[in-house]
Amino acid sequence: MNCRSEVLELTVEARQVEEAMLALLHTILLHRSTGKFHYKKEGTYSIGTVGTQDIDCDFIDFTFVRVSSDELDRVISKAVTEFKDALCNTGSDGMGQISLEFYQKKKSRWPFSDECIPWEVWCVKVNVVHLANEQERQICREKVGEKLGEKVINVVEVINRHEYLPKMPTQSEVDNVFDTSLKDVQPYLYKITYQITDSLGTSVSTTMRRLIKDTLAL
Repeated sequence: MNCRSEVLELTVEARQVEEAMLALLHTILLHRSTGKFHYKKEGTYSIGTVGTQDIDCDFIDFTFVRVSSDELDRVISKAVTEFKDALCNTGSDGMGQISLEFYQKKKSRWPFSDECIPWEVWCVKVNVVHLANEQERQICREKVGEKLGEKVINVVEVINRHEYLPKMPTQSEVDNVFDTSLKDVQPYLYKITYQITDSLGTSVSTTMRRLIKDTLAL
């Protein structure tokens, strides 16, 4: 099975990390979740509805749409908060990467554990910069909002290609394809991981500051 891999890059200030990551991860999961399956018999099922919710960011001029599931939001928010804390604890301009991997299980005979086969991976590379004053922060607020809008459009375009999705499972195999642990939504099986780089250097920070200064000069 070929695993599709997509990379998104974003430069933000420290207080924007959490909202930016939530916006992107929730956008992806919105398109990679279904309503709960209700099986009538082994080969016949109905799919419940998935509600949506608009979320306004506090530190970015941006509104994103997520699945209306408090349980799913708690799981995603916990992972994003851990990533943000690790990234911001570097103490200076830094870089990190958070990955959202979708996979399906292949059952193995005892005593071997099940094999997890990835079919789609999204990597979000984050560059964190520290800005000098409120004027720079306000410009960054607008610019990051514009960039997030571009990334969300990019995510939707990629997902709409329909290159691969796991085959809809029978009732006995549903746990090999979907996370059935949530009561109100059923995302494809996924896991979230992250990596942190202690120091980014000056290139990204300088680029962002130059962008801000050019905007002020207009």
